[in-house]
Amino acid sequence: MRKKLNTIDKGTILLSGNEAVARGAWEHGVHFASAYPGTPSTEILETIAEEYDEIDAQWAPNEKVGLEVVAGASFAGARVLSAMKHVGLNVAADPLFTLSYIGATGGIVIVSADDPGMHSSQNEQDNRLIGKAAKVVVLEPSDSQEAKDMVGEALKISEDFDTPVLLRLTTRICHSKSMVTLGPRKEVPVKGYVGDIKKRVPIPAHARAMHSRVEQRLKDISAWGAECSLNRIEEGDTSLGIITSGISYQYVKEVSPEASVLKIGLSNPLPWNLIEKFINMVDRIIFVEENDPYLEENIKARFLIEADGKSIIPLEGELNPQIVRKAVHPGTTKEITFSEIQLPARPPALCAGCPHRGAFYCLSKLGGSSTGDIGCYTLGLMPPHNALETTVCMGASIGVLAGIEKAVGREGMGKLVAAIGESTFVHSGITGLIDMVYNGNTGTVMIMDNSLTAMTGGQENPTTGKNLRGEPAPVLDLEKLVKACGVKHVCVVDPHDLPEMEKVFKEEMNRDELSVIITRRPCIMAYKPIRKGIAVVDPEKCISCKLCMKLGCPAITWDGEKPEISKHLCWPDCNMCVQVCPVDAISKDMGGQS
Repeated sequence: MRKKLNTIDKGTILLSGNEAVARGAWEHGVHFASAYPGTPSTEILETIAEEYDEIDAQWAPNEKVGLEVVAGASFAGARVLSAMKHVGLNVAADPLFTLSYIGATGGIVIVSADDPGMHSSQNEQDNRLIGKAAKVVVLEPSDSQEAKDMVGEALKISEDFDTPVLLRLTTRICHSKSMVTLGPRKEVPVKGYVGDIKKRVPIPAHARAMHSRVEQRLKDISAWGAECSLNRIEEGDTSLGIITSGISYQYVKEVSPEASVLKIGLSNPLPWNLIEKFINMVDRIIFVEENDPYLEENIKARFLIEADGKSIIPLEGELNPQIVRKAVHPGTTKEITFSEIQLPARPPALCAGCPHRGAFYCLSKLGGSSTGDIGCYTLGLMPPHNALETTVCMGASIGVLAGIEKAVGREGMGKLVAAIGESTFVHSGITGLIDMVYNGNTGTVMIMDNSLTAMTGGQENPTTGKNLRGEPAPVLDLEKLVKACGVKHVCVVDPHDLPEMEKVFKEEMNRDELSVIITRRPCIMAYKPIRKGIAVVDPEKCISCKLCMKLGCPAITWDGEKPEISKHLCWPDCNMCVQVCPVDAISKDMGGQS
């Protein structure tokens, strides 16, 4: 069994960027951390909870609340960290922009995990732009060692310059592993709370002075950044100078080790004096950065230089050494080719035994569909269910349904319901439901309660009865909450009970008042079933009607004549295929193994 990392104060170990950030928080005296799980950032808080007992860590209902709570802890003099994926920073933008004016008493580190290539996200935004707009410091590590070290740098900058600091990671940094040298924890005392209304109450009279301080702060940090180790010139062949940051630096060093490189680790405010020095020492400049031309546009605008950047480097997706090599040294290297491996198509699917399957199956059977949300249930859009039509952001399913009704009326929206998970509902769906009540909507909202924040790997939330460290916590009563919002018609149904699920849909979708259906059954990752039965097909009874295939269960396959059910994938507590079969050809083999 691995020794807990908080007992190791020296040596070198292989860590992911997320694990390294957690380690950096521990080594540099962070007292409190809060986050909402979101890939690729989730493992930061999970690692803190598992490895570092000295840090009080918790899941927040959403990123805005998480940042507000760490802000309060900072006001009381604690060192704090909040982590989120890139779109989570959108949710936390309101406190972020005001915290820029207020500043930090205890150091504030805000981790934004961006997702170039959209591996698990609905957009590909570059949060360096948000950092610049908010006028906060932005740091960009290029490997796990820097991810750890920059937590310490961020805390020091935060306290020395009275500012929140945005630590911008990307998926490749978050999930890739590299060697990290460990150090001991630095104990930093909590300073204690001292009231200061001129610092922390940004009414216009106070905020005007705050803004002046922020602008001066950016000038001071830019000058400091030209001398600090976060930004550096690596001298080489001066015929080519490459300006880069983050993971792109690693690609540059691999494909063009001979070039002169300006590595930007502090990307807001930019170190203008150092950049000018670099520009004057090289003949040609290329900007190598993922996604938006942040460095390129800002530096070109400042110095009016001619340089290549997005003219040769892709604007979309992740970079890699081959892409950078082809752009920086075109025609000098052979294309890397791979033998194409013939694999069957494997579209994403709900897990075998997933409770969401029953709800989408019944909804689709009735000719209905849904305005969707962010979570596993987004997969309701896939065949054979085809039961999801919109996805915007966390919590938007409810507002979108309300807007459709406002535009075309109840009759015009047909058999649409809003589909939202219980964690997402708590995150940002409650206000949408209140809006429906307040403004007289009559649609149906389906809260899909699987007792887990499943899409990001199975984290706890306020409805599960456990906190981040798995300790008992109060359970949020969704029924009472929904009724307190003003909804009169609330029903709870087991989505594996298909006849009941279908009956509830018929009743609620035909109701002339607002209603909420709560589908409740635990995610298969959340519990271990007692029974060991698996579904089996009697080929003599089977009439090859293919109704079982309409479930879209990955455990059921078709060999051309009859369905087959994998004993390795079939989930013991699921009986949906048994219920669907019209001739009782599918039954549970209670001697089977899960």
